[in-house]
Amino acid sequence: MLRRELVTGFLLGCILAAVGMARVFLWQFLHLFGQNGYGSNYGMLSMTIGISLVCVVLWGSLVGAMLPMFLRLIRLDPAACSAPFVATLVGVTGIVIFFNIAKYILHL
Repeated sequence: MLRRELVTGFLLGCILAAVGMARVFLWQFLHLFGQNGYGSNYGMLSMTIGISLVCVVLWGSLVGAMLPMFLRLIRLDPAACSAPFVATLVGVTGIVIFFNIAKYILHL
């Protein structure tokens, strides 16, 4: 099951990353001479968004699949507990993942 979640999360993350990166490039090229563009570092910004989306979606799918098993192991009801735990855990760690990736890629 872990392998299946890894593949599914990675593929979904890649699709969302492609959409996010295409949005940055499209917005940059539509506003090439305007003030609404991303500046000269739009490629690095696009890469940051893409890598972050892959990592966050992969992490979310793994947590969503494994947390109910862990809750069952410690004798809690997975149906009642997993949704709030998954949403909170993935939300908070998603922000941490994004900022750490941005720190390493965008170290200007």
